[in-house]
Amino acid sequence: MNAACWIRSGFWLGAALALLAGCASKDTLPPAPLQVIKPQIAGRQVWQARLSDKVGFPLALVATKDRFFAADGGGTVLALDAANGHEVWHTRVGDDLSAGVGSDGRWTSVVTRRNELVTLEQGTERWRAKLGVRVVTAPLVAGERVFVVGVDRSVQAFDAQDGRLLWVMRRPGDALTLAQASVLTAYKDTLLVGQGNRLMGLDPLKGAVRWEATVALPRGTNEIERLSDLIGPSARVGSVFCVRAYQTAVGCVDAASATTTWNTSTTGTAGVAADEDKVYATDAADRVTARRRADGVSLWSNERLLNRRLTAPLVVGTAVVFGDLEGQIHFLSRSNGDILLRLPTDGSAIVGTPVLSGTTVLVATHDGGLFAFRPE
Repeated sequence: MNAACWIRSGFWLGAALALLAGCASKDTLPPAPLQVIKPQIAGRQVWQARLSDKVGFPLALVATKDRFFAADGGGTVLALDAANGHEVWHTRVGDDLSAGVGSDGRWTSVVTRRNELVTLEQGTERWRAKLGVRVVTAPLVAGERVFVVGVDRSVQAFDAQDGRLLWVMRRPGDALTLAQASVLTAYKDTLLVGQGNRLMGLDPLKGAVRWEATVALPRGTNEIERLSDLIGPSARVGSVFCVRAYQTAVGCVDAASATTTWNTSTTGTAGVAADEDKVYATDAADRVTARRRADGVSLWSNERLLNRRLTAPLVVGTAVVFGDLEGQIHFLSRSNGDILLRLPTDGSAIVGTPVLSGTTVLVATHDGGLFAFRPE
C-alpha cells in the first residue's frame, strides 16, 4: 500500500519517539477503472499458499535461489519451495510483527511490535534482542550479521549466530522522520543505508561511515514538506543503486565512486526498479514512468492505473510488474509501458513489493494470500 507516516523523533536527545500524525494516502481518490486488455504475453498462477493472519505491516518478501520467505502481522514466519509452494518450515514468534522478513537462506529475521529482533535458523528461534527503537524496515541478513535500521535512522548490527550486538551507528538528524521502510542493502563489502535524503555507505564490521551521497534536496516551508527520506526498495544494476526520496525525487548513486549520477524531481511514496536501460517508478497519482538509467530522461509514461495504490515495481523478463489495491497484478511492457497482461489474486490489496525466484513471481495480499505466477 502506498502509505507513509511521519514520526517526531527526539531519540538523539534522549527522548522517546512519539507518533504525531497518521498516514498520507490516496484512499479518498477513486482508482482508475480497469480497461479491458488483450493479453500480449502468456502467464499463469502456478501455486497459492496462505499466511495465518492478515498483513498489517510493511511486508518484505524475500527470495533466494529456490525459496521464498514471508511473514504475517500475527507473527507467523514461513519458508516455501519456490518451484511448487510446498512449505519447508513455519514457526510463530509469539508476538505481532512490525517489520519483516530478512533472510540469507539460513538465518531469517523479523522485528516484533515490542521492538525485539528475532532470528531463526531453519525455522527454529536462535535468539532475540531488544532494539530500543521502533523498526518498520525489514532486517538485512548478510555476512553472518543481521542489520537493522530504526525509524530514528539509527543502524544496529548483530552477530547472526548468537545475537551479540556488534555496533550501533547514530547521528544527529532531523526532528521529523518517516515511518516507512527505508533503504537497507549491501554492495560488495559496504552496507548501504538511507539516512534522510542521503544514501550512506558504512563499514559493516565497525559501523564507520565510508561515504554518503545526496539523492534529493529538501524543499518546502515546514518540516513535513521538507521530508525527503529514502524509501525502499532500491534498484541495483551493477554498482549503481537507484532510489526514491519521499515525495521529492528519484535518483541514482554509483556505489563504486560514491557519487550521485543524477536525480530528478518527482512525487511518489513507493520504491523503484531498474534494468540496464531504464528506471521504473510511480508518482503520487500512480502514473508509471520509465526514465533512462544513464541520465534520468523520461522515456514513456502510462496513466491507465491512476490512484490504484500501486506497489513498487519488479522487473521480470520483458515486463515490469506492479500490484494494486484490488489484488490485480499488472505486467507492463518495459519498452513502451503498454499493459501486456493482468492477473488476479484474492481481491485484497497487494502488500509490499513482488519478488522473483528464478522465473516465479510471488506476491502477498493484505488478507494473507501468497500467489505465485510465471509469465511466459
